[in-house]
Amino acid sequence: MATKEECRGALDKLSENLARSDGKARTAAGFNRSLSCHITDLDVTFAGRLVDGVIEVAGTEAGPPREKAEIRLAMAGDDLVALVDGQLNFARAWSAGRVRLEAGFRDLLRLRSLL
Repeated sequence: MATKEECRGALDKLSENLARSDGKARTAAGFNRSLSCHITDLDVTFAGRLVDGVIEVAGTEAGPPREKAEIRLAMAGDDLVALVDGQLNFARAWSAGRVRLEAGFRDLLRLRSLL
């Protein structure tokens, strides 16, 4: 099972990947939205913002997110690490119920080029 520190590291790596991207991915990531990522097996939530392709984690809280972020993710820690490392396909994990993504319709359209 991935640790809280490994999950934070995966989010940092994802942020670095987004910041280095160009083309469609950079355009899709270049918006300002609140973001939460609930790690279900650790019952911890990383909360922050996706701003111009950078994930800014503002804090960590125990349990599910207390406030409804504009982009909400939920998954096991191992799945987060595997997704960021390229070992797990997002679409397959989402369709299998291993990853939950909730966002407004426009945000989903923009995010699909990242996934």
